[in-house]
Amino acid sequence: MHQIIEKAKKEKRSLLETEAKELLREYGIPVPDFRLIENEDEVSKITSEISFPLVMKIVSPDIIHKSDAGGVKVGIKDEKEAKLAYQEIIFKAKKYNKKAKISGVIAYTMVPQGTEVIVGMMKDPHFGPVAMFGLGGIFVEGLKDVSFRIIPLEERDAKEMITEIKGYEILKGVRGESTKDIKAIRKVIMKISQLTLENPEINEIDLNPIFVFEKGLQVVDARMIL
Repeated sequence: MHQIIEKAKKEKRSLLETEAKELLREYGIPVPDFRLIENEDEVSKITSEISFPLVMKIVSPDIIHKSDAGGVKVGIKDEKEAKLAYQEIIFKAKKYNKKAKISGVIAYTMVPQGTEVIVGMMKDPHFGPVAMFGLGGIFVEGLKDVSFRIIPLEERDAKEMITEIKGYEILKGVRGESTKDIKAIRKVIMKISQLTLENPEINEIDLNPIFVFEKGLQVVDARMIL
């Protein structure tokens, strides 16, 4: 069992965002450069190690909906703003849930807005692990434009998952938009299949949003439930 998963299981919780992103990074899935800030004294040192502007978010096993808790700050331009953001995030998180165990604040380099996609995995009672793909934002919420395949996947499965959604035309580039890096998406889907098979303790994976560019992509938010 992976040590990150072992630690979470011992503590009877799911993976923290920092842990999920660490696992993704080990599997070669691109995530923005990030650090965990565990106390206010670390803000200066840690923010000097990563590039501004930053996104900062609360890291707590007891706070799932970070925005609802006021636990997200974006566009942080310098160390002074980072210190204020850290104080405010911790204060609001404690106010939102007095009993919440707070691990710290994740800080990561803000990535440019790309085309949003979502890649996920869930365990079906009949079929076992199932991979999911779709465009992010309104497409997944409002239109339910998603595709599914039973894991383990072959390259052909990943290709079909991408091409069979209605929003595939957006990835190909419409109205002068550039074609997005479909090969990079395919790689992420295949890596999630591998990660799932090698870590059967994971019950659910939600990579949303993933920003896809003309070349490459970045997983902005990641959730893994044991």
